[in-house]
Amino acid sequence: MERQAPEKPAKPILRFAPSPNGYLHLGHAFSALFVKNTARRLGGTWLLRIEDMDPDRSKTRFIKAIYSDLAWLGLEWPRPVLLQSDRLDAYERAARKLFDLGLLYPCFCSRKQIRQNSTAARDPDGAPLYPGTCKNLGRNEIAGNLATGKPVQYRLDIQKALALTGPLSFWQLPARPGPEPERETEPEKIPCHPERWGDVVILRKDIPASYHLGVVTDDAFQGITHVTRGKDLLASTDMHRVLQTLMKLPEPVYSHHELINDEQQQKLSKSRKSQSLEALRRAGMSPRDIHLRLGFTSG
Repeated sequence: MERQAPEKPAKPILRFAPSPNGYLHLGHAFSALFVKNTARRLGGTWLLRIEDMDPDRSKTRFIKAIYSDLAWLGLEWPRPVLLQSDRLDAYERAARKLFDLGLLYPCFCSRKQIRQNSTAARDPDGAPLYPGTCKNLGRNEIAGNLATGKPVQYRLDIQKALALTGPLSFWQLPARPGPEPERETEPEKIPCHPERWGDVVILRKDIPASYHLGVVTDDAFQGITHVTRGKDLLASTDMHRVLQTLMKLPEPVYSHHELINDEQQQKLSKSRKSQSLEALRRAGMSPRDIHLRLGFTSG
């Protein structure tokens, strides 16, 4: 049966969710301003969420810098701000639903082993597709590995998961940075292809969740109705729809905007040491300069 477009919520809620593992750059500024403008266009509001689930990379000084940079850009958001590090119990409860469905299995493979055993197939992020090495381990072998403290992560059996969900799709709005409140386009239905991700990690070795599990759990908890983010996360929506369906979570509407590239036409990135907003501020750029540079002509 043809799926009907979702009803418009009484009050749309969006979010900007940076990770505090470095300083914000122009790409983050674009995403934050895009969220603000989309919320205004829809007559809703937006929340700030700090995705600090990774204890090794997340730093308090980066959280403070996020607040400072966004305030400098003229943005305001409701308090208190949700920190993922405060919600680890919620992720464990969410994962338990997947365990109860028989969809998670332990994986003891290292990254090196996965590289050595995988084929040429890659997931949408370019990583080697997991070859299923641990998928059919016997109970005794699993128990022995756990008893000796061998590092373990838990993967989603995507074949079993899709047998439960059936074909999936998501609703997407076109990505427009401007306000344009008088002309709201209806969302378009986009088919999902979650099988291209293979058996993704749901519970990591170092923390009780993964990006995919944390995002869908927090979006549901915060009542997020519209998810706006860069096109580099478009493929992730496939896996998020799988988890939302399995855990019976609400389905947001999505919008994926263009990315901000450097002079070499590569995506701005913390890992590549792209120039930070703080550095641009010290160089004399004003918030209005940033707005105009990114194509946001209104406040």
